[in-house]
Amino acid sequence: MTGERHGPALGHLRIRLDSGTSLGPGKANLLEAIGETGSIAAAGRRMKMSYKRAWSLVEDLNAAFREPLVASSRGGSAGGGAALTPTGERVLVAYRAMQASAEAAIAAEVAELRGLLAEPGFGDMSDEK
Repeated sequence: MTGERHGPALGHLRIRLDSGTSLGPGKANLLEAIGETGSIAAAGRRMKMSYKRAWSLVEDLNAAFREPLVASSRGGSAGGGAALTPTGERVLVAYRAMQASAEAAIAAEVAELRGLLAEPGFGDMSDEK
């Protein structure tokens, strides 16, 4: 059986940094989208997230670390924007490295378990009336 029907082995990696701070795929993807779009609003839209929710997550992240992860400027005639700070870039790179390490660490066991799966559609009764 090939692994073509399967996505990454690791559904998501959530790291608890302290009792009130965690970093998972949602926050990492938001940071990445801000870095790519230069905008909290555009990053939120890309992730199908309200601006209020995206801004709230950015505020939480900025407050949790010694230095802000995202720097933003208000709109106006010149337009606003947002960018990852050097600390924000470091946090994102570290999280992506942890994701890759976790995937590599469990790859053999996941492959073994996937080899035990039924063929696609086997035992699927969703089409039966």
